[in-house]
Amino acid sequence: MTDPSIPRQVSPAGRRRVLKSALALTGAAACAPAVFAAQQRTVKFTLPWLAQGATAYVYIADERGFFKKRGLNVEISRGFGSLTASQAIANGQFDFGLVSASSTIVSAATGLPLVALGTTNYDAYAGVLMRSDSPIRTPKDLEGKRIGAVPASTEFPLWKAFAKKADIDAGKVQIIQADPRVLERTLVEKQIDAALVVASTSYAVAKAMGTDTRAFLWSKYGLPFYSNNILTRPDVLQRDPELCRAVTDALLEGLAYQLKNPDESLDIFLKKVPELTLTAGGREFSRLSQGFMLASAIEPEAIDHGLGYSDMRRVDEMIDLIMQYAVPPSAKRPSTQALFTNRFIGSVQLDKADWDRARQQTQEFVKLLA
Repeated sequence: MTDPSIPRQVSPAGRRRVLKSALALTGAAACAPAVFAAQQRTVKFTLPWLAQGATAYVYIADERGFFKKRGLNVEISRGFGSLTASQAIANGQFDFGLVSASSTIVSAATGLPLVALGTTNYDAYAGVLMRSDSPIRTPKDLEGKRIGAVPASTEFPLWKAFAKKADIDAGKVQIIQADPRVLERTLVEKQIDAALVVASTSYAVAKAMGTDTRAFLWSKYGLPFYSNNILTRPDVLQRDPELCRAVTDALLEGLAYQLKNPDESLDIFLKKVPELTLTAGGREFSRLSQGFMLASAIEPEAIDHGLGYSDMRRVDEMIDLIMQYAVPPSAKRPSTQALFTNRFIGSVQLDKADWDRARQQTQEFVKLLA
């Protein structure tokens, strides 16, 4: 019997075999990163609209490697409105995307298979926009005035809800249908007295035309709509929850970076979307869009529970409003728990100092629409 405590002699041929095996293992280890990169998953992602400062965290997640370190190669596409984006995700054209909460709920109520994995910011800024020099000082002053609106927009159906909340006789208001491409211009040129808009975007557009504006934000009148959700389909969530976690975490890491580093984030965004620098007001438009979004991300949901958290009680309120005002009677109320999940929320947090600094840096934008 061989004594295991005595080292065995290895023949020259055996040494060559051992050395060959060791070199093979070393070569495999050296190739591991390349193999990992080759195995990165490609994900198709849609924005709700054109690239803006409000969605810069998607580009930051790409530029800073937050997608890549999770094995993701994300193809980012522009959107053509939140409703269209939700439809494109539901029919499989995209794997994930950003969609406004109201569009998420409208689409789900009309039967589209969708699930929101997180909420990135908490005020959709829907409302009525006026020029700063307008004599309209209270919602009641809108009676007898001309309001421009885009009937296909998600905010338009909720006009009646706002009128009821603000004690406006909607029958005394003249609604002027407008093309979304010229809505702000008609307001600037005084063809209308006010406009139903996403105020954060329209403020920046009007500002680029040299006109200051202010708004009646619906969130101040009992219409508490979240802004963008990270959206996918239930079958994707069921089949590949770790992919959903990776996409959600990367986006929220990008949002955290943007909250902590707004100036650097703006530079990164404009580097990724250089066409926005071709116009004189492009950088300022992006700065305003980013600032409004960041201001609306600083809410108890994110502060207390982590970036991306959705308060299900608020979601219930939003669903109730959508069912009452924005969908046909044949629509079916979606289940709150099925449509929104906090399953992947909590890993991306800011500390108190970060939140305090973010709050201070966004005060300018809080005041602009007042």
